[in-house]
Amino acid sequence: MKNSYIGQAWLVIVLALAFGAALAGVQAALAPKIAANKLSDTLGQIPALVPGATSGKAETIGGQTVYRALNEKGEHVGWMISARGLGFADILDLLVGVNKDLSRITGLSVLEQKETPGLGDRITEPAWRDQFKGKPTIPDLAVTKTAPKSDSEVQGITGATISSVSVVGIVNGAVARLRAALAEQGEAL
Repeated sequence: MKNSYIGQAWLVIVLALAFGAALAGVQAALAPKIAANKLSDTLGQIPALVPGATSGKAETIGGQTVYRALNEKGEHVGWMISARGLGFADILDLLVGVNKDLSRITGLSVLEQKETPGLGDRITEPAWRDQFKGKPTIPDLAVTKTAPKSDSEVQGITGATISSVSVVGIVNGAVARLRAALAEQGEAL
């Protein structure tokens, strides 16, 4: 009886190791393709998030990934910032479009989120994201429960205050970090 369990246990362990190695091999083989597809998808968002931009160039500035948005002549017209932060349920991945001098937000895209369906996941709805367009970056944006009374306010999603506050905090932090990094490099805004 003892031999039977030991015989079955080693078979399960060998199969688990074989399948684990196969999955790791597939992941390693496809990782460059996955990264290239993600970069292509991200660069494809630039025209929607930065008016006048047709393409972009990825850069790392101050430890964060940003995309210099370029018009058809190759002139710098704005920035797209890749930003991450904690939402209510999980990590939020955002793309934030800003103008060349970082004074105004030009667009917002939510790449990935796992917020509560029907509540927090409303951060992906165009009607909510569109209220960021044209907002100043100084002073920092704030969330309000009612209709915004100032240009630096965003109306939060009812029942999803944490998700709304998280997005605004991620946006504020990403713009501030880029502004500080550019100033440190001596790049004029």
